[in-house]
Amino acid sequence: MGSKAFNVQGINQEVNLSILHKKQVTLVVKREDLIHPFISGNKYRKLKYNILEAKQRGLNTILTFGGAYSNHIAATAYAGKLHGIRTIGVIRGEELSQNWMLNPTLMQAHEHGMDFKFISREDYRRRNEKSFLELLGRDLAPYYLIPEGGTNLLAVKGCEEILSPEDADFNVLCSSVGTGGTLAGIINSSLHYQRIIGFPSLKGDFLKKDIRNFTAKENWEINTDYHFGGYAKVSEVLIEFINYFREKTNIPTDPIYTGKLLFGILDLVKNDYFMPGTKILAIHSGGLQGIAGMNLVLKKKNLPLIKV
Repeated sequence: MGSKAFNVQGINQEVNLSILHKKQVTLVVKREDLIHPFISGNKYRKLKYNILEAKQRGLNTILTFGGAYSNHIAATAYAGKLHGIRTIGVIRGEELSQNWMLNPTLMQAHEHGMDFKFISREDYRRRNEKSFLELLGRDLAPYYLIPEGGTNLLAVKGCEEILSPEDADFNVLCSSVGTGGTLAGIINSSLHYQRIIGFPSLKGDFLKKDIRNFTAKENWEINTDYHFGGYAKVSEVLIEFINYFREKTNIPTDPIYTGKLLFGILDLVKNDYFMPGTKILAIHSGGLQGIAGMNLVLKKKNLPLIKV
């Protein structure tokens, strides 16, 4: 990310589990979570060209949107600090204005210089309306807008850099899906013989339309069987898997995206979805900062915690 960039090539780490050997399937995880300590995974990719664009336009304020545990909010805050740009996070849920200091994600973003504007969930649904954005910006200096989750054309351009030449060896590429920008970037840079599978963390099949806004290729599909009830929804089964996978592979995953992604891939392997000899590359999109907040929720519910 500019002259202050860290290593921007994720390390490929092979997963050695008995089920993979039994089914004769290779699974490798691209450790995008390791490319930066705060702007990890796909958030680094999505912010890279947006930060450059803001600076080229001479805009010293970034305005963006997110929920209480948003990886995008945390990453944008640090990116702003790194480049001397003011960041403003419009946060869903006005009730958080009273106790945001107890939220690990928002505290981290605040420590990295982000200012917050808390709005109701009703107002938050208007976040893409021009009139609402004009109203929000009335008291602000000219700002550069980055949408919720960071997905726009420049974000997709950044995500097209996730794959490297060595990844040509894989015939299946798998990624979590939030707003669709990361998957679109992977699709765009994939090769004609590669098949891409997206694993959404949200319910529904609506993401296909959003993804098609950013890609013309057809070598991809969405698997909606592993959202575990929807965004930010977890179960004891998922938590147990995340802890098991960390213990066996030394790869941490988060409960919103990558935990569900790896659970889904391995469940498909178990059920012979992939032919023997298939080589799968799973993209680790980061998001590990959200574990601390999720563990607070799990503790209140007397559920097992995610090991960190």
